[in-house]
Amino acid sequence: MDKYGLIGFPLGHSFSISYFNEKFENEGIDAKYENFEIPSIDALPEILDSNPNLKGLNVTIPYKEKVISYLDYISPEARVIGAVNVIRVLKKTDKVILKGFNSDVIGFTKSIGPILEKFHKKALILGTGGASKAINYGLKSLGLETLYVSRNRKNEECILYSDVTPQLIKEYNVIVNCTPVGMYPHSEECPLLPYEAMDNKTILYDLIYNPDETLFMKKGAERGATTKNGLEMLLLQAFASWEFWNDME
Repeated sequence: MDKYGLIGFPLGHSFSISYFNEKFENEGIDAKYENFEIPSIDALPEILDSNPNLKGLNVTIPYKEKVISYLDYISPEARVIGAVNVIRVLKKTDKVILKGFNSDVIGFTKSIGPILEKFHKKALILGTGGASKAINYGLKSLGLETLYVSRNRKNEECILYSDVTPQLIKEYNVIVNCTPVGMYPHSEECPLLPYEAMDNKTILYDLIYNPDETLFMKKGAERGATTKNGLEMLLLQAFASWEFWNDME
């Protein structure tokens, strides 16, 4: 039986384990998906040694960047982003080859692409964590100019929340929340923005999918903004993971 899994710490409830095991059962695939909760990335070789049937891994917080030093190949997108969330495990005689990819970009661009219009030229990215790098790469690949917003100024490409004026909202009319602000159980919170400046040309995209409609989305929708949560992106990511793992070479 082939095996796939997720590495991260802590893991808690994982979308991937339920998605893939349900997929395997429904499609009659002789495989199993497991969570590997490891307190250090140093435990990766042990997982590979003790699971000889392992074909692929997903990678989550806090190892998307740390895992790179263990890989034999990194896709061009993942290299530019500096983060890997999918690993293909290949067995070549007595050697294990690890190939790293980033499915965040694919999931995000396929999800936001259909709601973008010609007047969407600039985007604000809320947060500077691992996911935001993939979102930045994805938005640029779709032809948008980007600007990071953070609680602390990281560099010249980053502004503070206090710098986000109503005028800026009109110009940067695509806003992607890559922070955990508003996630259950803190669903009464939202990023501090001038929501009153939003209108029907604004897109608010939230990577959060629990709750279905975050306060960030709700406050934008009240002003006529188009809103979308991260569930479709998550599904598209999972689909892309399967493609990477089973790509015929």
